Amino acid sequence: MRADRLVSLVLLLRQYGRLSAAALARELEVSTRTVLRDIEALSAAGVPVYAERGRHGGFALLPGFRTELTGLNPDEALALLVAGSRRGAQAFGLGSALASAMLKVVDALPESYRDTAAGAAERLLIDPQTDLLSRRLVDEEVPDTVVAEVLRAVFTGRRLRIHYAAVDQTPTWRTVDPIGLVTVRDRGYLLATRSGADRTYRLSRVLAAEELAEPAQRPDRVDLDRAWQERSTRFRAGGDQVTVLVRMNPARREELAGTALAVLAEETDPDGRLRLEVTFQDQRHAEWALWQLATDAEALAPQWLRTSLRDRAAAIATRYGASS
Repeated sequence: MRADRLVSLVLLLRQYGRLSAAALARELEVSTRTVLRDIEALSAAGVPVYAERGRHGGFALLPGFRTELTGLNPDEALALLVAGSRRGAQAFGLGSALASAMLKVVDALPESYRDTAAGAAERLLIDPQTDLLSRRLVDEEVPDTVVAEVLRAVFTGRRLRIHYAAVDQTPTWRTVDPIGLVTVRDRGYLLATRSGADRTYRLSRVLAAEELAEPAQRPDRVDLDRAWQERSTRFRAGGDQVTVLVRMNPARREELAGTALAVLAEETDPDGRLRLEVTFQDQRHAEWALWQLATDAEALAPQWLRTSLRDRAAAIATRYGASS
């Protein structure tokens, strides 16, 4: 752990030229006393780091000092820097490791390309935390201890014991064979098997985890993309799904499609409005999705959905029509 921190400290000085002990402490998430000890350790190891006193002083490396990171061309480094802006690493507890890796990527570039690649990455934003309507995407919290155990079991190929809280069920301990991890819209999922059957667990519902000694029963190679697609298909085909016929404003089509499980059929009416046959996970899902579209969509069938939306609208009208 300390060796990684020392490398990060050198790379920070390489990138910024001069930093105060307080600034280094913030970047490395340690105390200033720890930074001073690390500086002493680097000096003892022969790294040419020196202190500059004064109001704008700090620590710096002798000009021309290079680390031994090579092999990346500018396009490769840019690709990694852009990928590093995604929040998937946060879902798997790899945020600090990602930050350290990005420092190494920048340092691996020739000096003539360094500013260009870093500047280009700053002009690309992937998956911001809010959309154009300022709707904030809520990150799911997963304890670091849980993430560490799950990652270790996935990478070492050992069985995993998890304390899992399924929806509307009492948390129970389960022993699973981990296959891989997937992040979708900042939600982390563990793909595994249990007694030979495919299982998918949301990481935010894993209350505790313990890597076991015995090896996991799983194939040596896995196509995670294919496995995820297969499980998604089975998920959409299960449960108390409902099919709804909707007539709607075409401008809101993608919003509905992004909410529904699937669009089964689609046609355009003579007046330009769309007629869609879509499926939802259950009745509550269908009612919620159509309510969000207000007068831009009309549920044509089933009748229970029309009745439910009408009753909800009537209750709202009554509330706001009453005198205060």
